[in-house]
Amino acid sequence: MKVFTTANTKFLFKNIGILIFYLLIWQFAYTIVQKDLYLPSPWQVLQRLAELVRELHFWQAVAFSMYRVGWGIALSVVAGVVLGVIAGWSNLCYNLLQPLVTAIKSTPVISFIIIALIWFSSFNAPVFICILMCFPIIWTNIVTGIRQVDQKLLEMAQVYRVKRPAVWHRIYLPSLLPYFTAAVVTSLGLGWKVSVAAEVLSHPQHAIGSQLNSSKVYMDAGGLFAWTLVVIFLSLLLEKILAHCLNKLNKRGSGYAKDQD
Repeated sequence: MKVFTTANTKFLFKNIGILIFYLLIWQFAYTIVQKDLYLPSPWQVLQRLAELVRELHFWQAVAFSMYRVGWGIALSVVAGVVLGVIAGWSNLCYNLLQPLVTAIKSTPVISFIIIALIWFSSFNAPVFICILMCFPIIWTNIVTGIRQVDQKLLEMAQVYRVKRPAVWHRIYLPSLLPYFTAAVVTSLGLGWKVSVAAEVLSHPQHAIGSQLNSSKVYMDAGGLFAWTLVVIFLSLLLEKILAHCLNKLNKRGSGYAKDQD
C-alpha cells in the first residue's frame, strides 16, 4: 500500500510540475505579446472561466454538447460493431465496405460538415459528423480483432463441436475486447473534436462550439481560451472514465473466458 501511495504521489507531483511548466511558458508568451486580444494571460482565462461556470448557459452548452457526442459515439459503436463482425466473417461484406471506409478516412472533415449542414438541422449535424468520423475506427478495429483470432482454436472448436455461443465467449470475445477498447477510447477523443468543430459552423442554440464562435465574433479572447480549456478537460476526463470502465470490462471478459476453460 505504501508503494502504491508513493507511486501515486510521484505521478501527481510530476503532472503538477508539467502543468506549472507550461503555465509559465504561457505567462512568458503573454508578457512578450502584451495584447490581450491575441493572447490573454492564464489568470485572465481562469477568471473568465470562473465567470462562465456561474452562468446557466455554460451548463446548458456543456450538457447538450455531451448529449450530441454521446449519441454520436453510441450509434457509431453499434454500427461499427455489427458491420465489423459481419465484415470480419464475410469477405463479400468486407469488400463492399472497405472502399467506403477508405473514402471517409480520406475526405476532409470540413467537407462532411458542409454536407451535413445541408442535410440536417443545426442540432443533428454534429451527431452525424461524430458518427461518420468514429465509425471507420470502430469498424476497422472490430474487423482486425475478428481476423486476428487464432484459427487453430477455431478448428479445434469445430472438431469438438463446441457450440457457437461458447466459441464466441471463449475465443472471439477475448480477442475483440482489446481492439474494441482502443477503438472506443480513440473515437471519444476524435468525436469531441469533430463535434465541436461541427457546432462552430452549424451554431446550434446550446453548444460549446456555438460559444466558441460567439467568443470569436465578440473578440472575447478570454472566453475563447476558457471554452477551449473546457473542451480539453471534458475530453480528457471522459476518456479516462471510459478507458477505466472498458478496462474493467476487458478483464472481466478475459476472466470469464479463463473460467470457462
